[in-house]
Amino acid sequence: MNARTLAIQSIAALATLSALAGCSKTPEPTAEEAPKPKTTPASTGLAAGGKAETGEKERPQPQRRKVTAKPVAEVKPSEDDPVKGKWTLDDATKGLPPGKTLTASIETDLGTLSCKLLDDKAPITVANFVGLARGIRPWKTPEGTWEKKPAYDGTIFHRIIKGFMIQGGDAKKNGTGEAGYVIPDEVWEDGSHDRAGLLCMANRGKNTNSAQFFITDAAAFHLDNGYTIFGECGPEELVHKLAGVEVKGERPVTPPVIKKVTITRQ
Repeated sequence: MNARTLAIQSIAALATLSALAGCSKTPEPTAEEAPKPKTTPASTGLAAGGKAETGEKERPQPQRRKVTAKPVAEVKPSEDDPVKGKWTLDDATKGLPPGKTLTASIETDLGTLSCKLLDDKAPITVANFVGLARGIRPWKTPEGTWEKKPAYDGTIFHRIIKGFMIQGGDAKKNGTGEAGYVIPDEVWEDGSHDRAGLLCMANRGKNTNSAQFFITDAAAFHLDNGYTIFGECGPEELVHKLAGVEVKGERPVTPPVIKKVTITRQ
C-alpha cells in the first residue's frame, strides 16, 4: 500500500472513528463505528509511519500533543443495573492470587495477545474489563437479560483498519452492542496513543465507554485526550497480523475470533 493510499484511508477512518466506542453503537456508535477523533482535519497528513512517495512533496505527519490528566466524571448508572454502577478493582479481582501485575491473555484464532493492564492509570476501566472478562460483573446480553458470564469469549474483531486499529468486544459482533451501562473516561497524564499495541476503550462520545475496546496498530495521536488507554499488548507482530486480515471496507471478510480472555495476577 503506498503512502497516498494510506493517508486517504487514515483520513476516512477518522471520519468514522467515533464509532469505535463499544457502545450500542460502537465507536462508530452504531453498528459501524470505531474510535472516532473529535476532529478529522484534512490536514492531518500521512498516517503514522507513512512516507511520501518518490517525487511527492512530503506532508507533515501527525504530531504528539500534550496529554493532561482529566478529572474523572460521574456517570448516571443504568436503572436496571444489578450493581447500580458500583464496581471496583477489588470486586473485579476477587479470588485472584495476590500480586502487582494484572494481565489479560486474549486468545484468538491467529494467536494469543498478552496485555498488561494499567490499573494504576485507569482503575475504573480495568475493573470493568476484568469483571466482564471473568464473567463476574453483571452485563446485559443481546437478549436483554442481565447475566454473569464471560462477555468476550466467542466474540470477534468486527472492525479493522490496517495501520490504525482493530476493534472488538461486542457480544452482538456487529459494532452495536454494549454492556447495558457506561463508565467514564480515564485520561491520564501523558497517556498518548503513541504506538501499536495499546489497549483502549471505544466510545460514542465523552464518558460512554461500555464493553467494546480497540488495540492500536500504529501511533494515533488524534485520539489523545479523548480515549482511555488501559493496557499494553504484545507481541506487536500479532497485532499487525490481526490488523492485516482481508477486509471489505472496515469489516473483515473472515473476522478474527476472540476465543477466550483470561485474567491473571502475579
